[in-house]
Amino acid sequence: MEKLIYSIIKGTENPAQLISVLNGLRGISGAKLEVVSCERIAAVVCSVQKNAVVTDRSGTLEYAGLVDNLSKEFTLLPVRFGSVMESNDEIRKMLQKNYKEIEKNLLKVEGRVEFGLKVFCDPEKLQARFNAKGEAEIKTVDNTVKGQNNSVFKDYVNKKLIEYRIEESLLSYVNSVIQEITECCAGLEAISKYKKMPSPTNIIDALFLIDKEMTDQLIRLVKDLQTRYPDLNFILTGPWPPYNFVDITIS
Repeated sequence: MEKLIYSIIKGTENPAQLISVLNGLRGISGAKLEVVSCERIAAVVCSVQKNAVVTDRSGTLEYAGLVDNLSKEFTLLPVRFGSVMESNDEIRKMLQKNYKEIEKNLLKVEGRVEFGLKVFCDPEKLQARFNAKGEAEIKTVDNTVKGQNNSVFKDYVNKKLIEYRIEESLLSYVNSVIQEITECCAGLEAISKYKKMPSPTNIIDALFLIDKEMTDQLIRLVKDLQTRYPDLNFILTGPWPPYNFVDITIS
């Protein structure tokens, strides 16, 4: 049978603790968990049939739940669901080959947790706010095309200018909200990532890696931001294992 990898963890000075934790947990379909060690790091794995893992996507929640439980006890790097290798020996070789990068990433996430922040809006209300600015530009366009007898041409230019100004204003607004979020979180010493306007209703999708002790402070900051922007909806999720802050390609 092949080996399914759940996470790579930082070695512990108390191996008995690791064994005790793993004995209290089970892998997908109740599989027994194993440890493949390499110096100061280790992979948590279990035996599986590779084809069964690939075809049964229902195991993703069970998989994520186990990684979450492990993260409460150990510093770890989550591994993508479905990461399967032929044997423990192959896993050990992989750990040796990528040892420096793995240790570097473990050091980055040690004592930290990941949070997600999504900022939602009512796109119609937000667009209405910027319509006036866009329509004001029509006068400028009218002066630019003065003397043009083709009203169709003017209507087309006006329409495009309004659309451009609305989009420009929306992007400027999103940037200003991101700037305020960044300034508010400065004291957290957070590592952050932002995605702008992933959908018409979701204008900001942010990720933060913060010290566990800063959790309550982050929650208060998000509540304060919600008060400052009553027309937006701030949704904070977490804490999670550091899924989005592992900067390594396992080879």
